[in-house]
Amino acid sequence: MNGKSLIARVAALIGAAMAVYHMYVIAFGPPEAMIFRAIHLSFAVTLILLLYPLAEKDGRRRFVWLDAIVYAVAAAAIGHLFVNFDYFINRIIYIDDLTTFDMVAGVGLVLVVLDCTRRVIGWALPVTALCFISYTLFFSDVAPMVLVDQLYMTTEGIFGSTLGVSAAYVMIFVLFGAFMERTGTGTLFMDFALALTGRSAGGPGKVAVVSSSLFGTVSGSAVANVMVTGAITIPLMKRTGFKAPFAAGVEAVASTGGQIMPPIMGAAAFVMAEFLGVSYATVALWAFLPALLFYVACFASVHFEAKRQGLKGMPADEVPSLRRVIVDRGHLFIPVAIILAGMFMGYSAPLCALAGTLACFPVAMLRASTRQGLNWQMIWDALVDGSRNTLAVALACACAGLVIGSITLTGLGITFTNVVVGLAQNSLVLALVLTAAAGIILGMGMPTTPAYIVMVSLMVPAIMKLGVIEPAAHMFAFYFAILSAITPPVALAVYAAGSLARAPIWPAGWAAVRIGFAGFLVPFMFVYEPAILFIGDPFTIGHAAVTAIIGIIVMAAALAGYFGGPMPMWTRIPLIGGALLMIKPGLVTDVIGISTIVAVYLIGRLAARKAALSAPSNPG
Repeated sequence: MNGKSLIARVAALIGAAMAVYHMYVIAFGPPEAMIFRAIHLSFAVTLILLLYPLAEKDGRRRFVWLDAIVYAVAAAAIGHLFVNFDYFINRIIYIDDLTTFDMVAGVGLVLVVLDCTRRVIGWALPVTALCFISYTLFFSDVAPMVLVDQLYMTTEGIFGSTLGVSAAYVMIFVLFGAFMERTGTGTLFMDFALALTGRSAGGPGKVAVVSSSLFGTVSGSAVANVMVTGAITIPLMKRTGFKAPFAAGVEAVASTGGQIMPPIMGAAAFVMAEFLGVSYATVALWAFLPALLFYVACFASVHFEAKRQGLKGMPADEVPSLRRVIVDRGHLFIPVAIILAGMFMGYSAPLCALAGTLACFPVAMLRASTRQGLNWQMIWDALVDGSRNTLAVALACACAGLVIGSITLTGLGITFTNVVVGLAQNSLVLALVLTAAAGIILGMGMPTTPAYIVMVSLMVPAIMKLGVIEPAAHMFAFYFAILSAITPPVALAVYAAGSLARAPIWPAGWAAVRIGFAGFLVPFMFVYEPAILFIGDPFTIGHAAVTAIIGIIVMAAALAGYFGGPMPMWTRIPLIGGALLMIKPGLVTDVIGISTIVAVYLIGRLAARKAALSAPSNPG
C-alpha cells in the first residue's frame, strides 16, 4: 500500500467517524456549545489537511512537514480548549489578561482557519477576513489581546454561532443528501420530471427546471446540481433545438434555485434561522412562495422560448410513464416526507433530518427496482461523502466568524449602515440596489453562506433602518448571495453548465441573466409586499401570490418575445410595464397592469391573424 492510498483510507475512516459522531450527538444530545463546535472544527481541519495538501507534484505530496506543522498548531490550539475548558468559561472576557500561550494558540488557530479555508474554497473569503482583522488592528482602538480574546476565547469568533450552524444543521442535511444520492433518488427526480414535462413544447428545458429544483433540495450546491442533472438535460435540450448558450443558461438558473427551494435549502438558510432566533421550518415557509416564483419564471422562460422557436417536446417513446415512475421509485420520496412531517409536528430540523437519513436505505430496500446494487459499502461511501461535502461549509463558517468578531468589536457594522443610508439619501430603492450589488459581488468570490453572513453584518441593518422588516431584509440578502452564481463575469454555475453545453461563457451568462431576470425581481417583491413571505392575513397572501405569478409569467413572455405569438419589439416595452405593475402590490397598479397585458395580447393576436389572412395561399 503506497502513502497516497494510506492517506485516502485514513481520511475515509475519519470522515465516517465524523458523520457517525454528529448522528450520535443529534440522537442523544450535544456537549457544551463551544466543545461541540471545537470537535466539529477538529474533524474538518484534519480532513482538509489530509485531502487538500499544500502542494502535489506527479501524484506525490510535497512539503508534508508544513502540513504537519499546521496540524500541530491546530491540535495545540483546540486541545488547549479541551484540556482547560473550565479556564475558558470562568475567565472574565476582555478583563482577564491572556497568557502567552493563549495568545500564541489564538493567533495560530486564526492562521490555521485562514489556510484551511483557502485550501477548500479559494482566496476570496480568507482575504476578506484578513481585511477586517487588519482594520481592527490598525484602524481602530482595539488592542491585539482583545481581538485574540474575541476570536479565540469566546463564542463570538471562530467558535461562533455560524460554526454552530454547520455542526448542528448543515452536517446532517448534507449527510442526508449523500444518502439520498446513493439510493437512486437522482434517477427518480429525473424520471419524474421527464414524465411530467418531457412531451410538452421545449420539454427537455422544462425537465431541467423541474429536476434541478428537486435535486437542488438534497444537493445544496449549484455547481454540483449542474454537473449531475445537466449531464442529462443539456444534451437533450440541444438535441430538440435549443441553442447551446440557452441550454447552459437554463440549467445554470434552475440549478442555482435549489438553494432557495424548501424543504431542504442551502446552508445559509440554517444560519438565517440561527440569526433570527426562529425555527428552520419558519425560514422554509418564508422561502416557499419566492422559490415558487423563481421556478415559475424559469419554467415560463423555457416555454415561451420554445414556442417562439417552434420547438417540440420529446418523442412519446422516450418519455417514461408517470404511473410507472411512481410505482417503481415513488417510495424514495418517503425520507423527504419524513422530514416534512417531523418538522410539521414540531420536532427539531436536525432530528428530522437524522430520521430521514436513517430511513433512506431501508426505504430503498422496499422494492426490487431500487434494491438492486445496494450494499454496506454504499452506506460507508455515503458517510464519507457527507463529511467531505461539509468541509467547505464548516471552514467558511469558521472563517466568517473572524469577520463577524472583527465587525462586532469595532462597530464597523453601524458605520457601514450609516454610509449606505447616507448614499441612498433615505431612498429604499437605492439602498436595495446597493445591497443587491454587494451580494452579487461578494457571492462571486465566496460561497453563499459567508457572502450572506457578511451582508447581514454590513448591509442588512441599513435596509432595516429604512423600514424593511427583518425577515424580508435577511431573505433579500440570502437571495442575492445565491444569484451571483448566474451573474457574469464570475458565474460558477454558468461555467459548469457552459462546459457541459460546449457554449461560450459570455453568451451563456447573458442567457442565464435573461432567463433568471424575473427571479432577480422576486427579492424586491417581498420587500415591498411581505405577504409573499406568508406574513399577513390569508387574503393578502393569496392576492399577492396570484398577481405576482401573473406578473412573473408575463415578464418572462416579454423577455422571450412571445405572447400568444411572436412579438415585435415595440410591444415588449408596454408588456414589461404591465408585468411590473402586476408585481408591484396595490389594487390600482393591478388594474392598470392587467389592462395593459390584455391590450398587448389582443393587439398581438389581431396582428397575427391579419398576417395570416394576408399571406399568399399555397395551392396544392
